[in-house]
Amino acid sequence: MARKIGSRYTAHQILGRGSAGTVWLGEGPEGPVAIKMLREDLASDQELVGRFVQERTALLGLEHPNVVSVRDLVVDGNDLALVMDLVRGTDLRTRLDRDKRLAPEAAVAIVADVADGLAAAHAAGVVHRDVKPENVLLDMQGPLGPGGAHPALLTDFGVAKLIDSPKRTRATKIIGTPDYLAPEIVEGLPPRAAVDIYALATVLYELLAGFTPFGGGHPGAVLRRHVTETVAPLPGIPDELWQLIVQCLAKGPASRLRASELGARLRELLPLLAGMPPLDVDEPDTEPVEEEPAPSAPAATGPVRRGAVPLVPGAKPADSNRDTHTSMRVPGPDELAGGAHGTARVPRAAGAPRPGSARNRAATRRRRLTLATAAAVLVAAVGVGTWVAVSDDDADATPRDTKNSAPASP
Repeated sequence: MARKIGSRYTAHQILGRGSAGTVWLGEGPEGPVAIKMLREDLASDQELVGRFVQERTALLGLEHPNVVSVRDLVVDGNDLALVMDLVRGTDLRTRLDRDKRLAPEAAVAIVADVADGLAAAHAAGVVHRDVKPENVLLDMQGPLGPGGAHPALLTDFGVAKLIDSPKRTRATKIIGTPDYLAPEIVEGLPPRAAVDIYALATVLYELLAGFTPFGGGHPGAVLRRHVTETVAPLPGIPDELWQLIVQCLAKGPASRLRASELGARLRELLPLLAGMPPLDVDEPDTEPVEEEPAPSAPAATGPVRRGAVPLVPGAKPADSNRDTHTSMRVPGPDELAGGAHGTARVPRAAGAPRPGSARNRAATRRRRLTLATAAAVLVAAVGVGTWVAVSDDDADATPRDTKNSAPASP
């Protein structure tokens, strides 16, 4: 059923739902558009509406081939909407769900496009703050690029900043999706352009491996890994690409590349990646949550898919939309310092169990049982031989039936 949005736009049908609102296929004076209607609780927040209007100039002025442009901002009664260019295609999360992982050439081409879009945004003073596959759209009507990749456009600029108001989050809250949060955000520092680079490098890792480098388990554990653990190597990719990923996942923001540098470096690597198949590595095992739940949260039951965890303890696991823009308290220094320091979940060749996984522990138990059984058999064999030898030595003292005994070994 069609509904009017302001005086200039009409929303016809729902294209998708996210944590911040609902995206509609709409019509405006210049043709088809995408209309993102923000949630009603956001529209009723007068402080947020004021911030929304303040951001209007920056968002409307952000134009780049790899950015989904915002055409208009509508504040009309209870309606708070962004009117955006309509991209005929799908989002990168849907592509990942279908293919699990991408060939390196296609993955790098897509991320290079997004890096170019970020470079334009950062030059305009806009930080995205929520770079993830759900916010990358693939234009299925655009020309194919290296590795058969469709042109990639970054969307939802400014939404995280709009929602992250002091009233809504305060200084003890963080906004974002756990798997892609830069360490400085976890530690409570203000987000700068470098947080987008960290998130984009995480996306690249995920496109190559099929899972994020620090995701999985309780959200507190995910946040701690971002701060305390180093990224595990991905087998099978050129060292030049790996070093680029490592640099952009550096814990210190100043060590990361700028978006323009990252895009240029990635494009330089494309000829090296031509024809490479997707990596043959296993996704980390699906395991029950083992960390202690928050006092107010019910104990987690059943498996949790690594890389898809809720921000708020006790909330339902994220669905295919990977809900975001919900808040979680910033962990204290003691919590961030807790747990193992070292390398995060090590990818391994297909079929090999991940160290510390249920399969790995079961294999370790089997090896220990085999060794214990062999040791017991050996001890028993030695004991029997010793008993027979002693019995022969004591034959005069203790008579025995020699008909049923084996001769002692010489």
